[in-house]
Amino acid sequence: MTMDIPVQGAHGLGRPAAARPHSGELAADSRSEQRRILGLSLPSLLLVTALLLIPVGWLFGLSFFKRGVFTFDHYLRMVEHSSYIAIFQTTFSLSILVTLICVLLGYPVAYLLAQLPRRWATLGMALVILPFWTSLLVRTYAWLVLLQRTGVINTTLISAGIIDEPLQLVHNYTGTVIGMTHIMLPFLILPLYASIKAIDMDYVRAASNLGASPTQAFLKIFLPLSLPGLIAGSLLVFIICLGFYVTPQILGGGRVTTVSMKIQQNIGMYFDWGAGSALGVALLVFVGLIFLVAHRLAGLERMFKG
Repeated sequence: MTMDIPVQGAHGLGRPAAARPHSGELAADSRSEQRRILGLSLPSLLLVTALLLIPVGWLFGLSFFKRGVFTFDHYLRMVEHSSYIAIFQTTFSLSILVTLICVLLGYPVAYLLAQLPRRWATLGMALVILPFWTSLLVRTYAWLVLLQRTGVINTTLISAGIIDEPLQLVHNYTGTVIGMTHIMLPFLILPLYASIKAIDMDYVRAASNLGASPTQAFLKIFLPLSLPGLIAGSLLVFIICLGFYVTPQILGGGRVTTVSMKIQQNIGMYFDWGAGSALGVALLVFVGLIFLVAHRLAGLERMFKG
């Protein structure tokens, strides 16, 4: 008669040796689980391929044709014509400025929300998310009402005697930045708040106990730990700003032209799908390069963790 002798150890105390799975069995189970997951996700992958990759590939192909002839004219035009260069400069400068303003405004808000008691933090987050309940178009027109020459802001400032003439706050670069900042601010606060909330404050207290001032503890401990959320939020804001259309179109008043507006103009006014597709492909390449650089510097899986 044979008996299974219990195996002693940290992971096998009192467990028969014959009942312990071998590494080969674990590998087989892992492969089987991966195949099941792939089978379950296959319909979604096919749907994404049909709705995303095929249209993008079709537009990519259109960008190389002009009147049915293969050509690189649409891409050469972006380099040779100063108007296209100016449009890209406007788009990127606008996106960078809005991102920087969102960081300056959003970081203190996220930090404050993370320090508040749960009840007040929940109320604060509700106020941050509240703009999502309103249409983007409605919010843009609301800023148009506020910022115009006879709007609420100018009327209030004139009534208070602060200014004598209305300020030019709309139909220009300034109005576009204000409207886009208001719309994009929650996109920075949400991932940054999640990153700050996950920080163990014992590290900051330990730094203080070791003689660090509050400023030193923040700069050397708290800020580096919050960087993944800050980079993720900034990247999200910047990428969305690159493709913004509604707000620059309304608040810019035709004086601020972005790449998305030029794409609409090429297709809607001139019916030039090749030129519009080339701009879209160029913008997609820029976005891919930005993600690649961000991944090299910080790692996307670390930035978007949690």
